[in-house]
Amino acid sequence: MKTGLITSDTYQNHNTGDGHPEKIDRVKVVIDNFKKLGSKDLVWKKPSKFDRSVLELTHNSDYINFVEKSFPKKGLSFLDGDTVVSPGSKEATSDAVGSIITAIDGVQNNEFKNAFCAVRPPGHHAEKNKAMGFCIYNNVAVGANYLINKYKLSKIAIIDFDVHHGNGTQDIFNDNEKVLYISTHQFPFYPGSGTEQEKGKYNNIFNIPLPAGTTSEEYLNAYTFVLKKIEEFKPEFILLSAGFDAHKNDPLAQFQLESKDFYKITKRTLEISKLYCNGKVVSILEGGYDLNALKESTTMHVKALLEFN
Repeated sequence: MKTGLITSDTYQNHNTGDGHPEKIDRVKVVIDNFKKLGSKDLVWKKPSKFDRSVLELTHNSDYINFVEKSFPKKGLSFLDGDTVVSPGSKEATSDAVGSIITAIDGVQNNEFKNAFCAVRPPGHHAEKNKAMGFCIYNNVAVGANYLINKYKLSKIAIIDFDVHHGNGTQDIFNDNEKVLYISTHQFPFYPGSGTEQEKGKYNNIFNIPLPAGTTSEEYLNAYTFVLKKIEEFKPEFILLSAGFDAHKNDPLAQFQLESKDFYKITKRTLEISKLYCNGKVVSILEGGYDLNALKESTTMHVKALLEFN
């Protein structure tokens, strides 16, 4: 079995303006690197088109209408203080959502064992009815609802190792017992949510807030609690909100992880996934704003995915 790599050139048309950290180069450096590595076990696929009803499982209709009307004919438009869209953002946003659907279908249909979606814009800050933190639609949440709706699964785990708390994903699944949301993140920090007291209606939210300056050893020790929670929940499918901004060189946060730590995080997660969901894991890019750190960290992440096959 192989690993799916889902991406599309449309990310290049999502222009966020000069000096914005969530820039085109983020995905370009990742994709160019994987092309150069040329692994025969990577299955490259483009995102599928999907029906609006797929989005409506996650976001409310008024919000989807608002987003669709927000893409400007020219120039830039702001959905919130730091979430920017341009004319080309419409297709990029759609492809980011479509990527996780393509990845899930590929895994469910045994086309590949697991998958990584290298797309932008990211998604985990987008709430049911609100754009936020560079995020427009919540890609990973759409994926979880798609698994529930199309494949009738009743136990989906989302592990979010982005350095920022995924307030949007938590908001969407706060009262959904079919989805376990686990987040490790810097706290106190943007967006301000993610305390241990936020547990969800069905004890299905598990936050692990960690202080600025958290080292590799401290982080990996904390990650054992993520794995214990997965053992308790016994998911049928695992989705990863794969942010790489916990890297020590990232300009937007203050964790001290190294590139190789993302190999360890991914490997540990895959080992436990084998016990409960036959290794069914789909990962989608969230944050990561130092280009070299992002290139190295995604290489380590996908190396672990490939080795697991």
